[in-house]
Amino acid sequence: MTGPSPAVAGRPGPLDPVAPRYGGGSLADVLPSALAVLGVPGAVDLLGLGPRLAGVRRIAVLLVDGLGWYQIPTAARYAPTLAGLAATVGAPLTAGFPSTTPTNLVSLGTGAASGAHGVLGFKVRVPDTDRVLSHIEWAGDPDPLTWQPVPTQYERACAAGVAVTVVSRPEYGGSGLTLAANRGGDYRGASDVDALARQMLTALAAGAGPTLVSGYHPDLDRHGHLTGVDSAPWRLAAADVDRLLVRLVDGLPRDAALLVTADHGQLNVPPGRRVDFDTDARLRAGVQVIAGEPRVRYLHVEPGAVADVLAAWSAVLGDAARVTTRDEAVATGWFGPVPEEHLRRIGDVVVVCRDTYAVVATRSEKPMESRLVAYHGADTAAEMTIPLLVVRG
Repeated sequence: MTGPSPAVAGRPGPLDPVAPRYGGGSLADVLPSALAVLGVPGAVDLLGLGPRLAGVRRIAVLLVDGLGWYQIPTAARYAPTLAGLAATVGAPLTAGFPSTTPTNLVSLGTGAASGAHGVLGFKVRVPDTDRVLSHIEWAGDPDPLTWQPVPTQYERACAAGVAVTVVSRPEYGGSGLTLAANRGGDYRGASDVDALARQMLTALAAGAGPTLVSGYHPDLDRHGHLTGVDSAPWRLAAADVDRLLVRLVDGLPRDAALLVTADHGQLNVPPGRRVDFDTDARLRAGVQVIAGEPRVRYLHVEPGAVADVLAAWSAVLGDAARVTTRDEAVATGWFGPVPEEHLRRIGDVVVVCRDTYAVVATRSEKPMESRLVAYHGADTAAEMTIPLLVVRG
């Protein structure tokens, strides 16, 4: 398997840190810009899509999970349509932070940074409990409408008379994450690439007035996790993405546009760069609850133990991670503004892995989570930089 694509003049290297560009260059800006094109009152075209999409009344937004901008050169041999679109009608955006699926699905759906919507990681501690909520296994407790209080862009579009459809896997319908990210749209299940293309194009063509269709495809991310970026299954998944794009581009109505984006990229993490929280007593000392994910850890510590935990983790990890306090992490702007009610979802100590390192927890978490090949979540360019491809019918 290959490593991340090399640095290119004029852009960060794949392992360089990248800050989220909230307010004009991030995933959170995609739907507000699309709604502005569709004439929704008060929507702001933060990405400047208007000149390219003049006259468009129907917009499809496809999110390909795990399709980082830096992975496109690796996929090009198996996804020539994707590569061609990236070269001609594509530009990079940033994901929100952490560069993980639940956070960024909600950022897309709400048009808000992670601090505002509160889905602040793959797993977060529920304040005043020792419970760790996995957002991808969220069945409705806590209530999605209170845990994630920001109205979605789909709700806003519906209120303005836009026909809104969300197409994703049938099993995701009604989940806590779906309600947090996608509430307001007519939800339709699609179990594979062909069904996804068919459902998206059918919904796009059905409305007589302004129409917004959102589609989600998870397989590239899944195969990256299980077998690695550029593994044989990942290559097949990239080819499926290409087939999906061909179907969608060929089927676009004349007054429609397709926006293709992603929630994050991925990095293969070598076995020798995995630090195990559960087998190192120095890392466990003073930590009550570990949350987050292997590339970004949230440590909730015992009273008075912040300084000791900071020192221990800094000593053990060295240059493999940035170890900081919650206040310092918020001050970087990674999350955007964080209201008081969301602050304690972030750990007292925040650990952001550098290079291709990860902090696994072989006993505290499901064993499979420590055996994955590719990860994401941190602030490297390979994880944070995502595409925006803009195609007119």
